Amino acid sequence: MKMQIEDSVESMSAAAAADGAEIIRAALASRGEANIVVATGASQFEVLSCLSQAPDISWNRVRGFHLDEYVGLPITHGASFRKYLWERFVSQLPLPMQSFCFLDGEGDCQAECRRAGNLIRKNPIDVAFVGIGENGHLAFNDPPADFETEEPYVLVELDEACRKQQLGEGWFPALEDVPRRAISMSIRQIMKSGTIICSVPDARKADAVKNALEGAVSPQVPASILQDHPDCRLYLDRAAASLLTAPAG
Repeated sequence: MKMQIEDSVESMSAAAAADGAEIIRAALASRGEANIVVATGASQFEVLSCLSQAPDISWNRVRGFHLDEYVGLPITHGASFRKYLWERFVSQLPLPMQSFCFLDGEGDCQAECRRAGNLIRKNPIDVAFVGIGENGHLAFNDPPADFETEEPYVLVELDEACRKQQLGEGWFPALEDVPRRAISMSIRQIMKSGTIICSVPDARKADAVKNALEGAVSPQVPASILQDHPDCRLYLDRAAASLLTAPAG
């Protein structure tokens, strides 16, 4: 795993986005198209802003896939990840994307998992932009995560720590308002990505970062699986890296 530590969230995000943009350009140059996965959440604000402004990317030849979405949350809700991705990324691009597979958690969610799964199976991912949750989750795969399912998208239950994180980040007025279920890209599907760009800012993620990098690979720390990926590139700010035994960068 390649790790880079930056002094600020801004420099961390810029470095992560620049790295991912280069992978997209390489895929476009070699195959004429590219497939990406995009994450949401407060940790990705700056990454997506920088990526949307990256030069020399023919976005009209890029397919995008949504990492996760709440079950039962209207697209008009401030915490909707579909709304987030449209406002912060897709609508900010200089060219319309070839396609973007938004996840709809308002209808038949099993059918939506199958629909999105069938699409991503046909379009192997060049680069996935992800983060790590305060409880060590990867996407909405909370501990203990399912490391075995081959289904690309799954319905998951959100644990209390995950729901408290969403509340603490200001997405919901009270804990009871945070949905208890979500559609999530599965662990194995994330691990099929050619490259994983994982960006993690903030001291509140320091425990999760330490456990994911320095502990055993375990479903109890879902992000620990990234240790096994052949090309995972981790971008941290100083605060997120503060508990590592021997931080580099």
